[in-house]
Amino acid sequence: MDGHAESFLEMLAVERGAARNTLAAYRADLEDFAGFAAAHGQRLIAADDACLRDYLAGLRLAGLSARTAARRLSALRQFHRFLLRERVRDDDPTALLDAPRLPQTLPKYLSEAEVDALLAAAAARPPAQARLMRAALEILYATGLRVSELLALRRTQLSGDALMLIVKGKGGKERMVPLSDSARDAAAALVAGAPPSKHLFPARKPAEPLTRQQFALALKQVALDAGLDPGRVSPHVLRHSFASHMLARGADLRSLQMLLGHADIATTQIYTHVLAERLQRLVALHHPLATRAGDGG
Repeated sequence: MDGHAESFLEMLAVERGAARNTLAAYRADLEDFAGFAAAHGQRLIAADDACLRDYLAGLRLAGLSARTAARRLSALRQFHRFLLRERVRDDDPTALLDAPRLPQTLPKYLSEAEVDALLAAAAARPPAQARLMRAALEILYATGLRVSELLALRRTQLSGDALMLIVKGKGGKERMVPLSDSARDAAAALVAGAPPSKHLFPARKPAEPLTRQQFALALKQVALDAGLDPGRVSPHVLRHSFASHMLARGADLRSLQMLLGHADIATTQIYTHVLAERLQRLVALHHPLATRAGDGG
């Protein structure tokens, strides 16, 4: 691939702390466009806006989802802004391109009763797995952490009576999230019953952290034990559940943005459906006309 593309990927890793999977996705997106541009007689770093527009149109014709096309356009936008910043180009051919219209999807989340059932099922597993899964689920639901943030936790981060947890999120940015008493207790029980390790959630080999795949498999089993459809349960669904339940109980969007580690509040606004439902209930309960209609008068 072009040397400038390699420099771009290196910048993402060093300056923005991009994860390995993110870098692999960006590389694949750039390589895909580079192949398209070469077939049309253009180089990756010199492609014009017409070439980019034809590429995006080709993605639609190939049946790729709007979300995939939007991700590829985002990668190309960031690459061309990098070229502009490095003075490799004096223009940005992606500036006037329209992003694909994404379908509005509501976040999937569990009810409070379903979360309770999940926690009870985790506690009923064999002792070692019960300690691990109860601690993981208590922390996920109490904080709204991403699964990568959860599995990267060190034991020292939850030592003592710490009321707050310092988490390193996307791009290496740190944020503080409060810990519930039950999450602290579950973490303490996990550490007390596990072999020495620097990881809060170690794999079978204590020197290694639990992988996302291992945790996902264990979570599916807990979901089955709880009588829930495993297809509805994932670490991200628990993150959505945390956010939805917080808003339903009166939290504001700005506070939720800080807790979730969203760089842009627009990302947090996917949960406004919960606010809409809460407002509808408030009107139904407190508006004088709604009350009068309920009295039948």
